Amino acid sequence: MYAKYFKRMLDFTLSLGAIIVLSPILLVLTIVGTVAMGGNPFFTQDRPGKNEKIFKLVKFRTMNNKKDKKGNLLPDEKRLTSYGRLLRSTSLDELPELFNILKGDMAIIGPRPLLVQYLPYYKKNERKRHSVRPGLTGLAQVSGRNFLNWDDRLACDVKYVDNISLKEDVKIILMTIKIVFKKEGISVDSTSVESYLDEERAVMYTK
Repeated sequence: MYAKYFKRMLDFTLSLGAIIVLSPILLVLTIVGTVAMGGNPFFTQDRPGKNEKIFKLVKFRTMNNKKDKKGNLLPDEKRLTSYGRLLRSTSLDELPELFNILKGDMAIIGPRPLLVQYLPYYKKNERKRHSVRPGLTGLAQVSGRNFLNWDDRLACDVKYVDNISLKEDVKIILMTIKIVFKKEGISVDSTSVESYLDEERAVMYTK
């Protein structure tokens, strides 16, 4: 009943309220980001949503567009700016996703929207994570975030989908607030602690 009828209504109401309350912060970060990044302060990327429908995820930019002599983008860790590190360490880079939630692409709680390139590499049961809207935060994020291996992380997503309830969502929200304020389990450079799912499983499938 909650997942089918009330969760979306609650997501819309809370995201709208959060956007209104946090509008001064959003405005300041937009202005500061424009200066710090030398232009567009927003980062958008295609991500799979509910039923694997592709949508544009929006976040505050944390990396510049510096390239090497051959015109290729430098590695992520070299493009991550000090301003970007601050945004990531406080999770402020995620705030624009409130508009994705308001629009209906995402939910407040749900499996995080991962890269489109991962779609062919999910196991059959793991694809269940796409039967619901992806979330701003989720069970995997409060259970270890990027420090979980892929099997455990995706298992958390499936577990959440199988047990959606208002009680579980409230619990995850409270745990997320605690983690953000204590900066627990947050890796500023995620590539330093996690592999790419497609690369990891491509190797596994070829063995």
